[in-house]
Amino acid sequence: SAMAAAMGLRLLSLSRRALRAPRPSSLPARRGCRGGSPADSRKDLLEIPLPPWQERPGEPLQAKRARLLYESRKRGMLENCLLLSLFAKENLNSMTERQLNLYDRLINEPSNDWDIYYWATEAKPTPEVFENDVMVMLREFTKNKNKEQRLRQPDLEYLFEPSQ
Repeated sequence: SAMAAAMGLRLLSLSRRALRAPRPSSLPARRGCRGGSPADSRKDLLEIPLPPWQERPGEPLQAKRARLLYESRKRGMLENCLLLSLFAKENLNSMTERQLNLYDRLINEPSNDWDIYYWATEAKPTPEVFENDVMVMLREFTKNKNKEQRLRQPDLEYLFEPSQ
């Protein structure tokens, strides 16, 4: 409309004037730290202890798969949300109870999600305690040999499709 176009021109002329306006002398010419900064004492680092991982004997397999699917999707860092949710969609239903327990330990015992990501991408060596067939499956999945686009988590509709 004509009114919107007039307002747009007014905003444009205001922003041009602001660009030409001299900087107030009360503002510093440059911002930032000059010179060396003191060594980081890390006193501001807050470590929150996590409860130790515990295996859940007797957990029904259907409940375990559902819990692991949820935990694979809600990681706190996008890289693992994508990687683990897609891995879970492709593998959880075919895993044995032993493999489900290994996967549970892998995604829930390490306190730092970046560790899981680095192990899966082979940026860092996997600790012996997590070196098992599930880790091998995750590393192979991470290589994405079929060059799939993995830009978002899978929709959950597949959970409600009839099994073949």
